[in-house]
Formats: sequence, C-alpha cells, structure tokens
Amino acid sequence: MTTAAGSALPVRVRAALRCPLCAESLAAESGAVRCTHGHAFDIAKQGYVNLLTGKGAPGSSDGMEMVRARQTFLASGHYAPLARMLVEQLPELGDGLVLDAGCGTGYYLRAVLDANPDAVGLAGDAAKNAVRSATSGAPRIGGAVFDIWQGLPVQSGSVAAVLNVFAPRNPREFHRVLTVGGALLVLTPTSAHLAELVDRLGLLSVEQGKLRRADAELTPLLYPAGREQLRFTMRLTHAEIAALVGMGPTARHLPEDTMRGRIADLAEPVEVAAEVVLSVYRRRG
Repeated sequence: MTTAAGSALPVRVRAALRCPLCAESLAAESGAVRCTHGHAFDIAKQGYVNLLTGKGAPGSSDGMEMVRARQTFLASGHYAPLARMLVEQLPELGDGLVLDAGCGTGYYLRAVLDANPDAVGLAGDAAKNAVRSATSGAPRIGGAVFDIWQGLPVQSGSVAAVLNVFAPRNPREFHRVLTVGGALLVLTPTSAHLAELVDRLGLLSVEQGKLRRADAELTPLLYPAGREQLRFTMRLTHAEIAALVGMGPTARHLPEDTMRGRIADLAEPVEVAAEVVLSVYRRRG
C-alpha cells in the first residue's frame, strides 16, 4: 500500500479527507496534511490525523482503559458473529473506501477489509486512543480523529460503505459522504442484548424504540435495503464480563470496585445472550 510522504497514512484515504475548518482538500506535506488555506494537521506514525475541532461532545470519547477493555473482549472472539454478519451483508466494494464511523478498535473494519482485499479503510472516532488502535499495524487503514456529531472531514461522494456499529449516527453527513448507491450498515443492540447482565450488574439498558428512531432519522435520505436480526449465546468468564462491561458506557457510570464485586458474585461461567439488528441503507441517486 502506497503511503503519504513521511507517514503511514494511505494515499487513497488521505485523498478522501478534507479540512475540518474550510472543507478544502488536504495534500501531504512532510509528515502532515495541509489545505490551500494553510490549515495543517500532523500525521501520527500509526497512520492517523487528528481533525477534531473544538472540544467535542462531553463524555463522547473513550479513555485508554475502555479501549483496552475492547481489545481484550473482542480478542476473545465472542463478537465474531457480528463481524461475519457485516461482511455477509456488505455490497461489492471493489477498491472502494470503507468508513468506520465510531470505529472503536477497528475490529469490524479489519474484518471487512480482510474479506475485500482491494478496499481501503478510514477509521474515525472521537477517541484518539481508539483511532490509534484501529490503525496500528494495519497498512490499509488510515485514521482520523473527529466527532460524528460535527461535519465529517470527508469528501462528498467518496465512500463506498459506512459502518456504524453501536455508535452515534449523523444521517446528513453519512448521506453526503456516500457514493450514489453506497451502503450504510447500522448495527443496533435490541432490548434483549446482554439482558442477563443488565439487572444483575446494574448496566445501562438499551432504550426502547431505538430501531424505530434510527429508521425515522435515516429514511428521509437513505432507502432501506435489508434488515437481519441475530441472536446467540455466549459463555463468559468473570474476566470476560469485566472486559465487556469495561468497554461500554456503564464503565463511565459505576466505580470499578463496585462492578468487580458484583461480577464476583456471579456463578461462572455465565450464559449471556447477544441480540442485535443489522440494518442496511443505500444512498438515493
């Protein structure tokens, strides 16, 4: 994979980025990217650029401990069925660009690229630690730190597919960056997701009507092109449950020692159901 001069940022990914301040194209320049108005952003050696402007939404960024918890749990393979479902529902990508909006550690983006050897990936997240994890050791993935709630620093019509896995949505921006016919894949937990742990550990539950609200937000701009529900059972150790809890929003709301005490009271292993819905939307012409 050819990279931008003095960096590990893939050229095809860099070409799809735009300045977050003026929306101009970004050119590579001695380990940085710069627009024609002189706005410059350094490229990290791991292959990402920080294009976050302002402070971002409070509490929207994952800390290093949350990123480590995600790495630990996803490495266990328990969420591999989710990655397989994404790969199976993706359209033909060819050498297109895949944007993982809210990429976390890049687990799902890597699975998609493994199945599409000519495609490249852009890992985007508000957490610098997450983007660094997603791009590290992955020559076909470039990264950008940005806030999904703000305008995406991505060229209009440059993205073949957007992955949105357990992450916030920005319908207008997803519509803008997709090519005509491009696909948005939204993975949403149902109210039954991790239900065995929600009450026993005091986890945050999935709000009712989440799927209907996603449809209401997205269908004015994108048309529904498929929906699949997946349910499977995981047998989890205490350590795996701690990692699973630590990578989610509950980690921000409960003290770690309180959570570990509750987990220790569970009989091991614990059978936990995962239940999600994958919705596919396409960009209108």
